[in-house]
Amino acid sequence: MPATPILWRHADEADAAALSILGGATFLASFAHDHPGDALLAHIRSAHGEAYYEAALAHPACTVLIGETPLGAPVGYALITQPDLPIATHEGRDLELKRIYLLGGWQGGGNGDAVMELVIANALARRADRLLLAVYPQNDRARRFYARHGFEQIGEMTFMVGDVPFRDLIYARKL
Repeated sequence: MPATPILWRHADEADAAALSILGGATFLASFAHDHPGDALLAHIRSAHGEAYYEAALAHPACTVLIGETPLGAPVGYALITQPDLPIATHEGRDLELKRIYLLGGWQGGGNGDAVMELVIANALARRADRLLLAVYPQNDRARRFYARHGFEQIGEMTFMVGDVPFRDLIYARKL
């Protein structure tokens, strides 16, 4: 059965609970295959808790886009903010795509391309020169998606999931 369409909008403080559920579900679906369970759950509790999204939504430098079905069920989101990566950045001219996720049933069919277009439009509207992100090296599908959208690797970092370190690649795209 084909996925229902996604309607994208800017999230607001009333969306924190939905984003928390969606963030935890998409992170679990993306990484349960090779992340230790206890560390994965600890990460989801802290990095995808409702308080995390409440703070992000209240921060003036953050933009959160939420995608919903026509009936209002959340199925995807993107979080854009000031960079928090271990590389040299240009304050005010660089933005980080901190998170971009779609539930499995909505992946493909151009939905990822559509949300990436919204992310890039948002970054351009904010007068950014460059969009940065971090991606797990073993996530080949995401890496191909980012490459298709003009991102190139510029560095790497350690990313903590609970108390377990993982390697992430840092990508950039000039706008």
